[in-house]
Amino acid sequence: MTIKIENLLFEAILGILDFERRSPQRIEIECEIEYRYEKGRFLDYAAAAQLLESTMKEGRFSLVEEALEALFHKMRETFPEIEKIKITISKPDILPNCRVCVSDSRSYL
Repeated sequence: MTIKIENLLFEAILGILDFERRSPQRIEIECEIEYRYEKGRFLDYAAAAQLLESTMKEGRFSLVEEALEALFHKMRETFPEIEKIKITISKPDILPNCRVCVSDSRSYL
């Protein structure tokens, strides 16, 4: 099975520039999770979305790369049934003429 969490929008501290450390900015997360479904056992997508958001808000990360590493760790720790996961973090407002995104994936097979 595959769960996709798309357009998860919230504000958080993320970045190394002075203004990024002072005020939260809009962050968008896309996440694709592959897991093995067994009758009666499922991956709670609402809990997964909440975990992604709360990890970002609490982490106040300097680098997007550090945020990704923390998200992979928290997701795998909380949802051990994850077989593969891809996460993209976007900072849609950081540059005036483009959307900046960083993504990575993990396989636990």
